[in-house]
Amino acid sequence: MHTPTWRRNPAGAAARPGITSRYDQFHGIGRLKMTCRDAAQRITHSHAPRACDETAVRFKASCRFCAAPLKHTFADLGLTPLCQTHIEPEQLSEPERFYPLHALVCERCWLVQLQEFVSPAEIFSEYAYFSSYSDSWVEHARCYADHMRQIFGIGRESLVVELASNDGYLLQHFVRAGIPVLGVEPAANVAEVAIQKGVRTEVQFFGRNAAERIATKYGQADLLLGNNVLAHVPDLNDFVEGMKRLLKPGGLITMEFPHLLRLIEGNQFDTIYHEHFNYFSFATVQRVFAHHELALFDVEELPTHGGSLRVYAQHAGASGRAATPRVTELLERERALGFERLHPYRQFAEQVRETKRKVLEFLIDAKHAGKSIAGYGAPGKGNTLLNYCGIRTDFIDYTVDRNPYKQGKFTPGTRIPILHPAAGTRLPCSRSKSINRWSCSSFSQTPIHTTTSNRSRFAITWCGSKNSAANRPSRCAIRTAPKKNPSPSSSPASSTTTVRTTPGLSRSVSSRSGPTP
Repeated sequence: MHTPTWRRNPAGAAARPGITSRYDQFHGIGRLKMTCRDAAQRITHSHAPRACDETAVRFKASCRFCAAPLKHTFADLGLTPLCQTHIEPEQLSEPERFYPLHALVCERCWLVQLQEFVSPAEIFSEYAYFSSYSDSWVEHARCYADHMRQIFGIGRESLVVELASNDGYLLQHFVRAGIPVLGVEPAANVAEVAIQKGVRTEVQFFGRNAAERIATKYGQADLLLGNNVLAHVPDLNDFVEGMKRLLKPGGLITMEFPHLLRLIEGNQFDTIYHEHFNYFSFATVQRVFAHHELALFDVEELPTHGGSLRVYAQHAGASGRAATPRVTELLERERALGFERLHPYRQFAEQVRETKRKVLEFLIDAKHAGKSIAGYGAPGKGNTLLNYCGIRTDFIDYTVDRNPYKQGKFTPGTRIPILHPAAGTRLPCSRSKSINRWSCSSFSQTPIHTTTSNRSRFAITWCGSKNSAANRPSRCAIRTAPKKNPSPSSSPASSTTTVRTTPGLSRSVSSRSGPTP
C-alpha cells in the first residue's frame, strides 16, 4: 500500500495521517487548502444518491456503538478546521489543519456519527467555550436544579455529579442550596473557573475507569447528569458503562442532547462539527442505554439548541419509576417519520447542499447592493456554516462575541476578526442608512446595539443559540433599510428576503414589502 509523505507545519508538528496541506495566500491571509491526492482518493464528494454510498465505504468505518459497517452518508460538509481553535493574530501567516467533516448513518442502530479524526484530548484539554456567558443557559440550569429538588427530592444528603461540568454554570445552583456536588471536566482552563465559584471539580475525561475512581473517592451519585456531552463522546460504550457504574442503586440519570429529528426538520447542519461525534434520535439513545442495562423512563422535548431532548434513566429493573406515556409517543412518532429507514437521512444531504446555494446567493446579492455584513457571536456551529459555504472577509467584515477568550482572535479557517460587541459598533460600514440584522429562528434574537448613521450593517446570528426562546423551524431573514431619499413621497419600502426551511423539509425564497421594524 502506498504510504504518503506528510509535510510539517511551520511549528514542526506533523500533520495528521490521511491529510496533507498546501499553503497559499488568500486576500493577504494564510489559508490552508487540503489537496492531498491520497485524501482525495479516500474522500470523494459524490452527491448522486446511491444504494450504497461509495464515499462512506472508502472510509472503511464501523459504528462506534454496534460495530456495523458504515455505508451511508448523512451530510458531507467537506474539510474544516476544529471549530473552537480560534486563531491568534500572530498565527495568521501559519497554515491550519483541516479534517473531513463527513457524517455517516448506521443502518443497524441508526446512530448518526463522525469518525474520530481528532482525539478528545486534542479538542477539550483547553477549551474556548464557557457556558456562563449565556445568561439564558444559566437560567435554564437554575430551573433544572429547582426541578430536581422539588420533583425528585435531591437534597443535602444527595450527591450530584455533572459530566462535562464546564465552568460551574449548573452545579453552582446546587452549591447555593447546600447540596454536595462534583463536576467532572476535562478542560483545565474551564474547570479552574468552576473551582473559583466553589464548585468541586475533577479535571479528567470520563469513562468506566474514571467512574470507578470517582465512586471510590466520593461515593456513587444520587443524581448523575450531563448537558450536551453525549454528543462529544467518541467511545460511547465506555462512557455509558461509566455512568452505570457511578450511579447509585435507585439513583437518577438525566442527559440533554440535540434531537436528530429537530436537526433534520430545522436543517441545522451547522450543529455538525468535529467536537460532536454523535447525533441521536430518541430510539437510538434508548438502544444505547438498554445495552448497558440502563432504562429510560421519561423524556422531555426542550427548545434549547434548536430542539433538544432531556432523557431520564435509572438502573434496569429498578422499582419506583414507571415509564411515562411520553416515551412510547416519541418512539412511535420517530418511527412514523421514517427514522428507521434510509430515506430521511439521504434526503438531508441534498437539503444541506441547497441551503448552501441559497445562503451564498443571498450574501452575493447583499454585497452587490453595497451592504456591509457583520456577525453576532462566534460559536462552533457558526464556523461550520462559514467553512462549508466558503464565507470569509469578502462577505463578512467581522463578528462580535461576549466571550473575552475569543475576542481579538480570528475564526478558524475563514480568518474573520472576532471583536468585543462594543468595538464592533465603532467600525466603519458601507452605504445605506440604518442597522438591522439577519436573524434565524432558533438563532439568538439579540441585535447589535449601536447608533443610527448613514451606514447599513447586517448582523448574522448563528443557529442553535442557547438564547433560543422557542423551538421554531429554521428561518433566515435579512431586513434592509433604504438609502435616504430626498423625496419622502418616493422613498422605497424596506424589503425582507427569507430563506426558510419548513418542518416538511422544503425550502423557498420570498420577499415582502412593508415598514422596517
